Amino acid sequence: MTSDTQPIFDTLADKGSAIDWNRLLVEILTAFDCSTGTIHTLDRESQLLHLKAYQGIPEFLLPKMTVIPIGKGMAGVAAERKRPVQICNLQTDEQGVVRPSAKETEVKGSITVPLMVNDQLHGTLGIAKLLPYEFTPKEEETLMKIGEAISRKIVS
Repeated sequence: MTSDTQPIFDTLADKGSAIDWNRLLVEILTAFDCSTGTIHTLDRESQLLHLKAYQGIPEFLLPKMTVIPIGKGMAGVAAERKRPVQICNLQTDEQGVVRPSAKETEVKGSITVPLMVNDQLHGTLGIAKLLPYEFTPKEEETLMKIGEAISRKIVS
């Protein structure tokens, strides 16, 4: 993390305002010095993840990221496992988690966390850097806390 994350939590704690998804994502990307990110929310009926906000994603890739099945790609796997999925270099993924189209973003260090509160999945948050990078346990924990705060805002 390169900057204080408290403003993110303050924004999410404001009960009087709706979520400005794009602004929230930009704040998160700035705090973690990332260039690319997505926020997906879970549609309970269809059990599909729907894109709410994105930054740094090439337009031609958006159709492949708009709706994601649980278990597919980093967002789908993080949602399925209900825990973070991290790849130090998305371009050389050997875990088989990254979808081929994701490599077209040209990002490398990437993490996706589930948006969870009370063991209930509400979506995913994914952020990435242009360089190979392994997010620290502290960064992962902070992202999970942000995910919980987003989830609380969704259900309020």
